[in-house]
Amino acid sequence: MIITKTHIPDVAIIDLELREDDRGFFARTFDVAEFEAAGLNPAVEQCNASFNHKAGTLRGMHYQLAHAPEVKLVRCTRGAIVDKIVDMRPESPTYLEHVSVELTAENHRALYVPAMFAHGYQTLVDGTEVIYQVTGKYTPEAERGHRYSDPALKLEWPHEVTTISAKDAGWALLQDVNA
Repeated sequence: MIITKTHIPDVAIIDLELREDDRGFFARTFDVAEFEAAGLNPAVEQCNASFNHKAGTLRGMHYQLAHAPEVKLVRCTRGAIVDKIVDMRPESPTYLEHVSVELTAENHRALYVPAMFAHGYQTLVDGTEVIYQVTGKYTPEAERGHRYSDPALKLEWPHEVTTISAKDAGWALLQDVNA
């Protein structure tokens, strides 16, 4: 694995080191010791999958509060997405800054999402599947989110949103939450 930190120090992009031969390739996708050495939380309590029928589908922007933190390792196993995360830690010097990464089945890349980062993605092609390794269990009372189009988040999506849940479309704007 190749772990690359981003301009937000707690965020990392994980690329695979492919060992190729005439059969194809082999690669390590996760390693506790390498994560610990890079200062990343290696705990995994859940693994989740989402399948998306149509290109333009948007899921997000979700996170859980600090008393029930979720760290995620997100990988696209079929199709392609643009994955975006936003630092929601008010005390952080990178508060409201974001990282955007294209994850595809072909590039085998993963995004490490720290706790208290709003996470969302948009599918780039039909029939896209995403796998998440998560450090904590889903805790509905700790869940928060912000609208994908919130001007305060300054997120630009590559396509028009074609499909979104009512919950994700209805998240409050940051200015209304902080008012």
